[in-house]
This record gives sequence, structure tokens and C-alpha cells, in this order.
Amino acid sequence: MPDFSRVWDVLVIGGGNAALCAAVTARQAGCSVLLIESAPKAFRGGNSRHTRNMRTMHTEPTSVLTEAYLEDEYWDDLLRVTGGQTDEHLARMTIRLTTDALRFMEASGVRFQPSLSGTLSLSRTNAFFLGGGKALVNAYYALAERLGIDILYDTEAVDLRMEDGFVREVAITHRGFPETVRAKAVVASSGGFQADLEWLEKGWGPAARNFLIRGTPYAKGVVLRNLLDQGVASVGDPTQCHAVAIDGRAPKFDGGIATRLDCVPFSVVVNKDGERFYDEGEDVWPKRYAIWGRLVAQQPDQVGYAIIDAKSETLFMPSVFPPIKADSVGELAVKLGLEPAKVEATIAGFNAACVPGEFNSTRLDGCRTEGLTPPKTHWARPITEPPFIGYPLRPGITFTYLGVKVDENARVRMDDGRPSANLFASGEIMAGSILGKGYLAGFGMAIGSVFGRIAGREAARNARN
Repeated sequence: MPDFSRVWDVLVIGGGNAALCAAVTARQAGCSVLLIESAPKAFRGGNSRHTRNMRTMHTEPTSVLTEAYLEDEYWDDLLRVTGGQTDEHLARMTIRLTTDALRFMEASGVRFQPSLSGTLSLSRTNAFFLGGGKALVNAYYALAERLGIDILYDTEAVDLRMEDGFVREVAITHRGFPETVRAKAVVASSGGFQADLEWLEKGWGPAARNFLIRGTPYAKGVVLRNLLDQGVASVGDPTQCHAVAIDGRAPKFDGGIATRLDCVPFSVVVNKDGERFYDEGEDVWPKRYAIWGRLVAQQPDQVGYAIIDAKSETLFMPSVFPPIKADSVGELAVKLGLEPAKVEATIAGFNAACVPGEFNSTRLDGCRTEGLTPPKTHWARPITEPPFIGYPLRPGITFTYLGVKVDENARVRMDDGRPSANLFASGEIMAGSILGKGYLAGFGMAIGSVFGRIAGREAARNARN
């Protein structure tokens, strides 16, 4: 049983990448650190378990990144996906510090591998973790244990007791029993509220009941709600989130990245009425995959269906679930539970609208449709070669953007604009300070890594003072 009578220098709430970066940084600065993770040990790591890479600025090729990816191009990419709903100062600071974050990760035992290819051709922009997010998390926990960080699993913060912007103590449940923790400084890295379906429903309405939560089931927003109720300034829109189209057969929670479907650019995507509803080839997949969760969420019953033929079967990383195949479009429609005549008419109309061109799956190829609404602007090829293949789609929520407002030192701001005396935040609980809408592949890890280190540094400085 831990000694709950002691006072730690820094308490870190959360167990994912951002929390671990904060805990390690504070400990390396000489502080005593307690990290509390609401999940049991086997499921530690929050959404970081399901990640694969971090978008990283670099001025020249590295061991795993090709060419260069400079600040202005990174910023332009972010500006495009957010539609300008971002904080330029915080965003550019995050972009610049990803270079140092990569070095920190390597020094912490995280290992990298060359980029994946196909629809996820990111060798110039994203550094991939060898072994995926779980290997990353395991590397950080191993380091944390070597450094002497106290770690408690099955431990949830339920009330950060604040007085005039100062966290006096934190009420927790440790393996089901109530306890109180005291620390000189606190870092909140406990994620969003995507696993609280009632909270999601307030923003999305009853449709939210049909969403799948591909991230951790432990992110229920308990700390976020507690802080907002005590006058901490909020940032972000409760209806905005990182949502992708995942296999409709995925579990309700925690399906992870293996359930994501990357076939959309090569597909015709229809709703339950057999109708197309968006340009499947609008841009390269890393810049568009994160809009498809929202697009499917806006369809009847929050479901869609991606249809391809034999020509595209090997162009993308498959779902963990087997494809649904048939020898004709009508037969495939029946297997998907769709009206065959309607789907046959949609595919026939699409095929007739395809303009001949030079298909190239690795770049914007200009193979398009003509006279079709909505158009398909790239990778448009007639769907004619059996077997015909289909996947059901559902919106898969990774994390929500409503969070707490922070400054460049990761210090939490109060509603009246004052900084909190000893509360800092990092990761998804503050990502709304930078991500107003949309998503850029690997940017969540960039925010978590950069602000995790800042929060740990500033919390340590605060505790020493």
C-alpha cells in the first residue's frame, strides 16, 4: 500500500504518452513523482497504445525520415486540415519542438522504423514507432520504473480540490478505495471524454449512440469535467473530435488502429440508401482520413459502405476483419444489407463518369469523374473486375477536442484569465488549444510529446519554488 501521507513534488494524472513524458521530465529534473493511471496495468497507456507514429519537423533526412519537412510546410498542412481553427503561436511552437521530442523519445528507449507505404506513405513527415504505440508505452514505463517514479494502476483522480486556482489535494480511488494525494504541482494528462457516451450525446444528439470508440474506454472525462466545474477555462468545441471511418464490425470500445479502413480513396462509398455523399479522392489519405469519421456520422444510422473491385484489393492495409466479397455488384449489395438495384445504379453511374487517365495509387493522379455529383477527383477507376469487395463503415472516435485552456508553458488558465498556481496540462485534455477541428496524421502524438515535456519541466520548476 502506498504511503498516502507523504507529499510528492509532482503528481501526474494519466498513463499515456503525454503523462509519461511529463513524469519522466519532472523526475529527471530531480523531483519525486507519482503517476496515477486509471487503467489496470495490462491496458495502461491510454490512446497511445493505439498510435503508430509522430509527425515530426526535420531539416534533413534522419535514420527513418526522408528528405526534409520544414516548419512552414508543416504549418500549411495543419492550417489546411483545421480550416484555420488553431492557435498559430502554440501550433508553430509545437511543430518546432517535435525535433527535440524525437531525440527525447530515442533517448528514452523508443525505437523507430521506416514508414509504411501505400495509402499511408508518410516517410517524409512521420516517424513510425518500432512495435507501434504499445512498444512506445512500454519503453516509457520501463524508464519510469528505472528512474524511481511511483506508479499506481487502477487509480482514478475524481476531484482536484482547488482554491483560488491552486490544487490543494486530489481525491482518488485506488483499486476501488477512496484516498487523498497531495503534491506541490499537478499535471493533468487524462485525455478527453470520448468514452462517456452521454456526454457525446449532448453534442451529437442520439446519433452518438451509434459511434464506436476506437480509443481507450478509460477516457471518460472525469478530470476534465471536474476542472471545468471549478472555473478552469475551457477551449474547443464539444462536437469536434478525431474521428475516422473504421470497420463497422469493430467492438464498441478499444478496437484501436487495426480496425481503421484505408480503402476509401480507391472506393465508391455509399450510405445505407446506396447513395454516394462525398469525394472519396479529394486528397492524399493522410490529409483526409480524419474527415471520414464525421462524414459517416452524418449519414442515416451513422453507417457507410466502401465498395472496390479486384483492381484495388491490395492497395491498402486491410482491416483486421475479412473483406466481404461477391461475384457481382448486386450480390455484394445483398451481402452488405443494401438495396441491390440502387447500388448497381450508383456504381453504373460512377463507372460511366470515369475519365480515362494514368492511375497512380501513391500520388494525386487526376483520374477523375466528369459530370458526377459529388465528383471523385483522384483515383477514379470503373469498378468492373470481380470479385467485388465491400466493407461496412462506422465513425470511430479516438479523442474529443473540448479541453482545458493552457498557455505556452502548459499552465492551465482559469475562466478569469489568471494562470493556475500549480496546475499544468498536456495531451488530449488540452489538444483543443491547438486543434479546433480536423486532424493531421501523427499530430496528436506531437502535441502530447511536446506539451508533456513542457508540463513536466514547468511542474518541476513550480515544485522547487
